[in-house]
Amino acid sequence: MTTSRRLSDRKVEKFDKNITRRGSVPETTAKKGKDYPVGPILLGFFIFVVIGSCKTQSHILLT
Repeated sequence: MTTSRRLSDRKVEKFDKNITRRGSVPETTAKKGKDYPVGPILLGFFIFVVIGSCKTQSHILLT
């Protein structure tokens, strides 16, 4: 099956538009500096586990 001329022309036109707009990235899609690599829920869970294990170990050592 071959693609229609109309469809291929549309694809070429869309590709050409992307080439002419190269390098002009809108500010809304640019990354902000405040993006964390770990989510807040996972970070909270990790802190809970670390502090909980420290309290458990200190309780065992004092007993």
